[in-house]
This record gives sequence, C-alpha cells and structure tokens, in this order.
Amino acid sequence: MYFMIAALDRPDSIDMRLKTRDAHREYLHGKHAQIQLKLAADGKITIGSLITVKASDRETVEAFFAGDPFRKADLFRSVSVLQWR
Repeated sequence: MYFMIAALDRPDSIDMRLKTRDAHREYLHGKHAQIQLKLAADGKITIGSLITVKASDRETVEAFFAGDPFRKADLFRSVSVLQWR
C-alpha cells in the first residue's frame, strides 16, 4: 500500500527546519526495513513536508515518521497520514 504523509510547519519555524534539514534528509534516505520512500517534496519556500511511502500498513508508516528528526524537533503543527489508493 502507498501512504502520503502531509505535515505542515508551525508558524515561524524556518530556523528549526534549517537546523534539522540535513538530519531529516539523512533519515529519509536511510535504510528502513519496512518502508520504501517513493517521493519527498522539498521546495525553496517550505511550509511543510509531503512524503509518499510504500508500507504494509498505517502503523508501520506512523512508526517510521515518529523517528523523523523534523518530527522529533516538534516542527509540525499538523500531520496527516493518508492511504493512497
């Protein structure tokens, strides 16, 4: 199954995003046994993250995203994990 992770940044969080960006990218492109990264959007004007992954279930995706450095830094004001059909 494919899942989309849509996460919107907190207001005035650009400094936090820049400080943790390298760790975030390293995490996304690291080895994850039960996750396949399919697409991650990262534009010049960033208000959040949009990530598409392939996984067996939503719980696996939630566990994966809980380890993301952006998530650990509490960068996001909202996070949605949606199954992509």
